[in-house]
Amino acid sequence: MERGHRTVLPQTQACVCKVAGTDHTAAAWELALESFLLLALQAGRLWPSYVNAKLYRKSISEESCFSYVHLLFIAKCVDITLSSCTDVAYTQMVYPNFLDQKSREVIEYSSEYLLISVLHNLLQGECNPDLRLLGCSVLAPQCEKEKVIKPCRHVCENLKKNCLPAFDAIDMAWPYFLDCDRFFAGEEEGCYDPLAKLRGEVDAEEDLPSDVPATFIQFKHHSYSQMVSTLKKTASKCSHIATTYSIGRSFEGKDLFVIEFSTKPGHHELLKPEFKYIGNMHGNEVVGKELLIYLAQYLCSEYLLGNPRIQTLINNTRIHLLPSLNPDGYELAAEEGAGYNGWVIGRQTAQNLDLNRNFPDLTSEAYRRAGIRGARLDHIPIPQSYWWGKVAPETKAVMKWLRSIPFVLSASLHGGELVVTYPYDYSMHPMEEKMFSPTPDEKVFKMLAKAYADAHPVISDRSELRCGGNFVKRGGIINGAEWYSFTGGMADFNYLHTNCFEVTVEVGCEKFPLEEELFTIWHENKGALLNYMEMVHRGIKGIVSDKFGNPIKNARISVRGIQHDVTTAADGDYWRLLPPGTFLISAQAPGYSRVMKRVTIPAGMKQAGRVDFVLRPAEAWPSKLLRRSMEGANDPHDPLELFDPHAQHGRPEARGGSAAGREKPWWWSYFSSLDLHKPLWLLKQR
Repeated sequence: MERGHRTVLPQTQACVCKVAGTDHTAAAWELALESFLLLALQAGRLWPSYVNAKLYRKSISEESCFSYVHLLFIAKCVDITLSSCTDVAYTQMVYPNFLDQKSREVIEYSSEYLLISVLHNLLQGECNPDLRLLGCSVLAPQCEKEKVIKPCRHVCENLKKNCLPAFDAIDMAWPYFLDCDRFFAGEEEGCYDPLAKLRGEVDAEEDLPSDVPATFIQFKHHSYSQMVSTLKKTASKCSHIATTYSIGRSFEGKDLFVIEFSTKPGHHELLKPEFKYIGNMHGNEVVGKELLIYLAQYLCSEYLLGNPRIQTLINNTRIHLLPSLNPDGYELAAEEGAGYNGWVIGRQTAQNLDLNRNFPDLTSEAYRRAGIRGARLDHIPIPQSYWWGKVAPETKAVMKWLRSIPFVLSASLHGGELVVTYPYDYSMHPMEEKMFSPTPDEKVFKMLAKAYADAHPVISDRSELRCGGNFVKRGGIINGAEWYSFTGGMADFNYLHTNCFEVTVEVGCEKFPLEEELFTIWHENKGALLNYMEMVHRGIKGIVSDKFGNPIKNARISVRGIQHDVTTAADGDYWRLLPPGTFLISAQAPGYSRVMKRVTIPAGMKQAGRVDFVLRPAEAWPSKLLRRSMEGANDPHDPLELFDPHAQHGRPEARGGSAAGREKPWWWSYFSSLDLHKPLWLLKQR
């Protein structure tokens, strides 16, 4: 039968395709289809559902017709060499594929193939690798014994039902080549399940016992999708005190996920201070990322168990944990594997940017102002020239986050040493050499740094065996610029642009330790992480209002002798971190007279003292004070609000670009290399 089939095929193929290509009448198509079907039955082949008169009788070309016949009858199985499809359940495919792509090169340069390669990033791990494997079943059709086997329609339909919301969330249309009717077959046609291997792998995974809570800590390295899943499960377990949200996306489109803990998740509460931890700023420094995942699970489980320390902390603080600021870099480092402690691979973002050098340099401006009488070293605006450079979307996301929430205290977790550093990180030395470069709040920062270091059993240990013992004599803390100087750091930006005080914690000697070391690292840092969070309640807090009790936003809280103010939030509340001592505190706002109070903070005080201010209208407001009060106000045309880090070259006014280009979704930049072959079919119809 096979021999006879091969003998008559070329002649029949030409006849069928000539009819299909030149005569578009229904009768001609019926004849062509009957010929196809007859050959299929003779050869024991499946009838290709994508060849049907209703779909193609007006559009099929003779060339496409020949491709269909070739695929159905003279297909030759070849090994799969497409890198994104090497883990499918079969080993051989056929050319051309269901999209009439005739070679590996054509497929790899297609928008369809690029899409399945980046879907994991675009959808933040949702529905993957399921969608990629489904796409591979179309782009790399299964071939067995010189026969093509089609994927099952019901698998496609179920996946589309579950995953369509993820596409809607990023304003992307469902891909045409995943059309369940067009490219997939029914079970009666002898289809196969392209996700069967994946289901087998999932079933084979070692599941936790059913009686183990969702907050059970697994001391392992988490991939991006595992991290997101763990955070979401933790927030769901403690939904009354936790929620997750994203502050933006990485350059490759991964959401920068935050888990928040408070008694009113998602909302700022009057007089409740805002705290944040940031991990994995450098992608190859992974310990901070894992610590914050473990911390989230710990806070949830201990709150539910009634731990009084954790309940007090969450009931009185709004806590934000961002485990991975650089998920793109982490993926590169993870490819090297645990135990890799190099300084380069994965440190930077997908744009090859060091995030801790990418923030605006406000420290230089602070040094310039320091010698000016009456000048304030706070709420320094971002210089316009900053936007002419290359700004990472991760950097912009953090800056907007800082603008949206009145953070009081923060720490960024790094790796490679055991030390806590504090601003300034940029040296005041004229040649930028390392040099002790204190902020006006040197005493506050030393108090904060010591709070973490003293609670860490290894950092506080006087032994010189750990990390070379470089900071033993300093008590495990150091002024950043005295260690080494760099500009564009996140800690300096926090202090000089917002109300937030931030330190940098080097949490371990190894950047990417082995999994068996993570349990010990967690227990070394757990107490310090909690102790540092509790420092957000040091100093004073209060409300600034007018005589009618109306809150005054952006009022300045000044401390005599400290050249750095904080400002009130939208509800008129403020927090001013201070060490023990006696201080003269004043509050002022445009159009109001200044009010001053003497405040004493006892050495053993562990809760912020309440100091409210009631301001009365001033008969005249000095222009000098008015200028000072408006100095940190946000411009309604602020570049931070307008700036698009996914499409930047040169000065903002020079970038321009068409309105149509600016209206494209954020993910459109992924397909910029395709020139004329961009996937317009992914754009939703308006």
